[in-house]
Amino acid sequence: MYPVPDMEHQDTPREVYERRLEKRRAELRGHEKTDTRYSLLRLLIFLAGAALVWPVVMSRTLSWTWMLLPIGAFVAAAWVHDRVIRRKTAAKRAVAFYEAGLARIDDRWAGAGVTGSEYLDLDHAYADDLDLFGVGSLFELLCTARTRTGERMLAGWLLAPASPDEVLERQQSARELRSALDLREDLARLGEDVRADDDPDGLIAWATQSPVLTTGWPAWVAAILGLANVGTVAGWLWGGTGGLPVVVAATASALFVMTHGRRVRHVLAAAVRPEQELELLAGVLARLERERFAAPKLSALRSTLDDHGQVPSKRIARLRRLVELNDSRRNMIFAPVAALMMFGTQLAYAMERWRATSGPAVGRWLDAVGQFEALCAIASRSFEHPGEVFPEIEASEEPLFRGEAIGHPLLLSAACVPNDLNLGHPLQLLLVSGSNMSGKSTLLRTVGINAVLAQAGAPVRARSLRLSPLAVGACLNVRDSLQQGTSHFYAEIKRLRRLTDLGAEDRPLLFLLDEVLHGTNSHDRRIGAEAVIRELLERGGLGLVTTHDLALAEIASSLGPRASNVHFEDHLENGKIAFDYRLKPGVVTKSNALELMRSVGLDV
Repeated sequence: MYPVPDMEHQDTPREVYERRLEKRRAELRGHEKTDTRYSLLRLLIFLAGAALVWPVVMSRTLSWTWMLLPIGAFVAAAWVHDRVIRRKTAAKRAVAFYEAGLARIDDRWAGAGVTGSEYLDLDHAYADDLDLFGVGSLFELLCTARTRTGERMLAGWLLAPASPDEVLERQQSARELRSALDLREDLARLGEDVRADDDPDGLIAWATQSPVLTTGWPAWVAAILGLANVGTVAGWLWGGTGGLPVVVAATASALFVMTHGRRVRHVLAAAVRPEQELELLAGVLARLERERFAAPKLSALRSTLDDHGQVPSKRIARLRRLVELNDSRRNMIFAPVAALMMFGTQLAYAMERWRATSGPAVGRWLDAVGQFEALCAIASRSFEHPGEVFPEIEASEEPLFRGEAIGHPLLLSAACVPNDLNLGHPLQLLLVSGSNMSGKSTLLRTVGINAVLAQAGAPVRARSLRLSPLAVGACLNVRDSLQQGTSHFYAEIKRLRRLTDLGAEDRPLLFLLDEVLHGTNSHDRRIGAEAVIRELLERGGLGLVTTHDLALAEIASSLGPRASNVHFEDHLENGKIAFDYRLKPGVVTKSNALELMRSVGLDV
């Protein structure tokens, strides 16, 4: 059992977040006041320095060295002020962290987070059907990642089921991180927000590409030329050596730049963006380097960061220093000195050495951070919704999906009506009938999205859930396409073909078919639907199929104990249609289509 922070007095997650939020808001107000004071102090120092200029200029006794006093004071105040601003920004992020957590607890999160729309593939077997990405999606609900790598890792986990052993390791990790609220807050305080143009693949490609500067001797030549330039200029100015040595050294340097300058400039320019993308990564890595974990997966991820005693955050800090030194060459005062010293060439070779020694590890660092952030997202969900459970993944010979009080995690908590569901030998199929808006499609989405969460290692909205490893395939949001000249019916049968192919792969298929083949006539629909269902069942699949067509409900009787009819129903309350969203055995015996049409004013 893992302790939950601040829960020793039976505080709820809401109470923990509210208490911490108030503290962070107080911290932020203090930093804002300090920020204002330092802004005023810097203005006063500047005015004092400006007022001192005239007396120094006009006086014969006051030296210009007096100006060092306000300049030094201004620099010192600016340095301290910068630290105050960074603390204020971190406090703002902490406030946002707890506000976002409370929004998730209160079901106010939709539209305020990262939607992950770029990860949506309309051809995926269930991503669009189960609302994995987009506004109000499962990804937006879960994602707390600060880096693009963490986002991609979480999306990948939702799009592909993990092995039972991997699921168990993720669950163990999430349980440990659930109690590590300080750690998750610290990560939220770090660095800049995720940028839309962050490119982990491009970063890895830069870090591992073939060297541009392939030989080391030019670095020594550049160093010698730099010393020669500085020495000859110093001799000319103060040693009386004349200008000829300066011209000789400058000519040699110019010839060197003509032969090597293009590659040097390429190396220096290419390192700017990777350094920016590594900034936030370095903060996350530095925080993880201070942690020690008990869960096997977390411990393994932490161990990947140790490489002969050289931790990643320090390696990245060296690259950042090189880029900052390169930026300093643009300073008007330092630029001439940098040119004399051949400083750019020295930096380019230092960057190439960094890529040679640390570049191969960048992909490993990104993978570790991505997995850690995805685990933190799962842990946050578990902490904020302690009533949700981690499911049991059973290596059963027969496929199964057995849930008690299972509900849809994207529904408002107050509006979610849970149902029990039991699929497993011999029962493989539930044919779900019911009137419009009674909950049929929501049931399919509920089963599918909880199967996805379970096999990603996340908690599910249920009292309990046991399932075997399953592939998930859904046919709920099929669309026609004018661009591709595809009708709705043709798009649906293509999806059904895809699902039957999935059913032939390693894992049994959990198939979810909504109003199957409703785009054709009743005769063809009855024959086609039964053929598809039989094929999916013969391949060991489990599934739910919804229908308005009561003729399709007769399929269950032809399949014997492998299939059963269930239904949702409605009733009239004060002249209005009401639903209880409770799953009941048998076939629905009435329709509400006419009542719904009349409710919107149609004269039928």
